[in-house]
Amino acid sequence: MILEIVSPEAKLFSGEVTSVSLPGVNGSFQILNFHAPIVSTLKQGSLKITAPSFKLEKEIENKFNRVNDQNYTLDINSGTIQKKDNKVIVLVD
Repeated sequence: MILEIVSPEAKLFSGEVTSVSLPGVNGSFQILNFHAPIVSTLKQGSLKITAPSFKLEKEIENKFNRVNDQNYTLDINSGTIQKKDNKVIVLVD
């Protein structure tokens, strides 16, 4: 599935991912390929992203924490997520 992470300053990430775990206001949840459509708000916490490969631009690379070659995290204050047609868009603060 395609994941896009956008902040007020810039697009932080856009690419193919295997899964993304998010800190929802009613509890953490994970989205995998072909997950049902969903819209949710997010609270402060970490996005956990799993992907076959990561291509981060130099300017924003320091915002992400590398766990290993296929897993990264991104700390957020709040946000909103929409999953539709196997594309996840996350708006974060």
